[in-house]
Amino acid sequence: MGEGEEEKRTKQVTFFSVLHGVKIRINEEKLLLLEQILILVRELCVNSVTGRRLVYWYLNMGNLLKVLTCTDLEQGPNFFLDFENAQPTEAEREVFNQVNVVLKDAEGILDDLQSYRGAGHEIREAIQHPNDENLQEKAWSAVCPLVGKLKKFYEFSQRLEAALHGLLGALTSTPHSPTQHLEREQALAKQFAEILHFTLRFDELKMTNPAIQNDFSYYRRTLSRMRINNVPAEGENEVNNELANRMSLFYAEATPMLKTLSDATTKFVSDNKSLPIENTTDCLSTMASVCRVMLETPEYRSRFASEETVSFCLRVMVGVIILYDHVHPVGAFAKTSKIDMKGCIKVLKDQPPNSVEGLLNALRYTTKHLNDETTSKQIKTMLQ
Repeated sequence: MGEGEEEKRTKQVTFFSVLHGVKIRINEEKLLLLEQILILVRELCVNSVTGRRLVYWYLNMGNLLKVLTCTDLEQGPNFFLDFENAQPTEAEREVFNQVNVVLKDAEGILDDLQSYRGAGHEIREAIQHPNDENLQEKAWSAVCPLVGKLKKFYEFSQRLEAALHGLLGALTSTPHSPTQHLEREQALAKQFAEILHFTLRFDELKMTNPAIQNDFSYYRRTLSRMRINNVPAEGENEVNNELANRMSLFYAEATPMLKTLSDATTKFVSDNKSLPIENTTDCLSTMASVCRVMLETPEYRSRFASEETVSFCLRVMVGVIILYDHVHPVGAFAKTSKIDMKGCIKVLKDQPPNSVEGLLNALRYTTKHLNDETTSKQIKTMLQ
């Protein structure tokens, strides 16, 4: 079967499902006629029985036109998620309050990370003059409080993991679908978005700050040397050996917070075996679709009170794509993925280049399945 015949066959099969058993072939001339009819229907008053019937017909014909123009019937959830003003309902309040205790510290963590300068100068001086005790003490005194900050960042990642478990439990529970959950529990959806936003911001800052790993490596080497020489270390109470090992694994990751969320989501799935994995992955893909639709629909986008909300929405869309790609068995880029990757990339590329280059790089370099053979050449080209 040739490519053209295959395309016609696909149209007919989809058409069959929409019209409940009626198979129709249609040419471009008839398609134009249908479009003209739809324009007339839009202009009709809907405050009459006839008008309402026509509108009902119009909605069904809208699905028909989607088939005829080869666009997907599943265009994704079509509702506005209020990232700016969503407030918890009584049903959401318990989980919301638990998560809020964690999120209120997120901005402070980012501020501390952004201002983290490291002890590179003191460490270099100490290494270059190993017999100068004064320089050794100076480097140690500079590093210890910084390691205290790194400990705080790591411990926050553990708190974030617990918060994510609570949110996923609420947003994936039966019998509601992911779309119903996100539409009804907008305050929890907003918190989930804030966790994703924080995660990308944290990892961006960490990736551009080599001082973090340098400081921690120096701390561990010096601590080990002190133990061998039986020298008491004042900073040891700050980070014991077991915690240091866990922190070392955390900071060795290129994107440590994303790894934390990915592991937490995978653990949530394994801990809730009675819950279909699709409930979790569909929650992620639905969130990505909601963000994409809001960004590409002028009616929705105009409702954002601040331009910062656009940036927030873009970052959340990318964050949830990356998380989906790490958690879903075949990832976000496969043909069977429930995320419209071409649409999401197009939304990113429609923004001012300087504002989204970091997000495009996140898709290029922190996803898991982009370079798989199952990823279409078109998507790979779009991200080059």
